[in-house]
Amino acid sequence: MRRALVRREAGLTLIELLVVMMILSILATAVALSVVNKVHLARVNSAQSDIATFESALDQYNLILGEYPTSEQGLTALWEPPSGVDPEKWRQAGPYVKKQNFLDPWGHEYVYTSPGADNRPYDLSSYGADGKAGGEGKDGDINSWELGRGNSAE
Repeated sequence: MRRALVRREAGLTLIELLVVMMILSILATAVALSVVNKVHLARVNSAQSDIATFESALDQYNLILGEYPTSEQGLTALWEPPSGVDPEKWRQAGPYVKKQNFLDPWGHEYVYTSPGADNRPYDLSSYGADGKAGGEGKDGDINSWELGRGNSAE
């Protein structure tokens, strides 16, 4: 009696293929989550940097003109002379910012209020990814008075 030779073809079985696909899926998910977190952190850092830049510009504006822009004048007063302000005096140091874009990294306008709460001269905020006050995580607010750069009540 001749034994039947069972010959295994070179290649992967279905189960082996599924295991490999599952491992690759887990790795891809881990990489994707890491990238999403890095993008969020980069946006937060960018917003903090923008706020610090605006704070310096606002302080310079105050030094030259003796007051901070009103809420109505907003951050635009750092780029072009607002009505009611002597344009020649404004130009002594203005424009106070290099860019005219006052959008945070999520595409929402920075929120500027003067005077600010708790006797602060102004409040400056980015409302995060959702563009609404409050929130946590990626929707958390980034506020000038929480960054410890000197915009505190005197």
